[in-house]
Amino acid sequence: MNSIEMILDELRFISAHPKQQLEQYLAAGKKVVGCLPYYCPEELVAAAGMVPFGLWGAEIQVSEAKRYFPPFICSLLQTTLELGLKGEFDRLTAVMIPLLCDSLKGMEANWRYGVKNVPVITVAQAQNRKMQAGLTFTISQYRKIKKQLEELSRRPITDQAIAEAVKSYNEQRRVMRKFLAAAGKHPELISFSDRNAVVKSSYFMDAAAHTVKVRELAELLEQAAESSWQGPKVVVSGITADYRGLIKIFNDCKLAVVDDQLTQGSLRFRLDVPLTADPLVGMAEQIGKIEGCPVLFDPGKQRGHMLIHLVKQSGAQGVIFVQTKFCDPEEFDYVPLKSMLEKEGIPSLLIEADKQAANYEQARTAVETFCEILS
Repeated sequence: MNSIEMILDELRFISAHPKQQLEQYLAAGKKVVGCLPYYCPEELVAAAGMVPFGLWGAEIQVSEAKRYFPPFICSLLQTTLELGLKGEFDRLTAVMIPLLCDSLKGMEANWRYGVKNVPVITVAQAQNRKMQAGLTFTISQYRKIKKQLEELSRRPITDQAIAEAVKSYNEQRRVMRKFLAAAGKHPELISFSDRNAVVKSSYFMDAAAHTVKVRELAELLEQAAESSWQGPKVVVSGITADYRGLIKIFNDCKLAVVDDQLTQGSLRFRLDVPLTADPLVGMAEQIGKIEGCPVLFDPGKQRGHMLIHLVKQSGAQGVIFVQTKFCDPEEFDYVPLKSMLEKEGIPSLLIEADKQAANYEQARTAVETFCEILS
């Protein structure tokens, strides 16, 4: 087994077994804060000496969560709430729940009512995030979160500690950008399932520890000789493409994902947090500058322009939208984005995905047909 495979095997295991990783942290006496999608201020959790841990649902059927959510709420939140109601997260110190979409606002209320053992830290970032008023609001919310984390960790959070955490996460962002760029050039070495595992493991690992592994992986990929890829190349866009059945189809079709515009994927790493005298200002400025995400207010549809740029830059032949079922922000974006791609002559495919889906055979037929069109 070569070095690339050894690193990938470790990250694959962690991404597939987050519960074991969580148990390790708890057994070591560490306090863990669950972070729901999207854009939780993980640097503040780390600065408090606690571990941020991603909660992105699971491929399970829900029963208890149906008493709290109507059926038209996305499965990311339904399955996360289901696990919470069944006590899977009872040993977490707290959960952070952002309010960037209407379903997350309902999630926060339902969690407070149904999962009383795990306190909620509300993450309220301004929708009008670029305005000075929005920036000021987000900073004030981060100060409130900082105070809550100090109470939970029973230790003060200094500006120096936040600055150190920001530097650590910025280094992770830099290294992940390096890996994602190298992975796009080496689809023969990094399948989409591998790409997903490297990204997904970042939500379950200490940032510094994850950075060490990915830095070595990226350097090995950069040293590898480029080979010509005979299959179709695409950019994937959406909230997440972390669906086992769908990933298998991509692999079976020898579909190379040469770049992505996924909230769970590259969008998390695209921009560093500016190093400012007050680190909370830099954190608020960063979220104000993120573009291309369906849950962040984007009246000019920069997401579409960025998508076109990614396609041309990466040499992709088309775009696959992986749309989380019942995700209103994604549904609102799709029509104008498809129109923008058509004007540029870029073919696209829409796939609706659900954590509770029994199979993806319809999607398989669609992906196979799309690959034939691109070939």
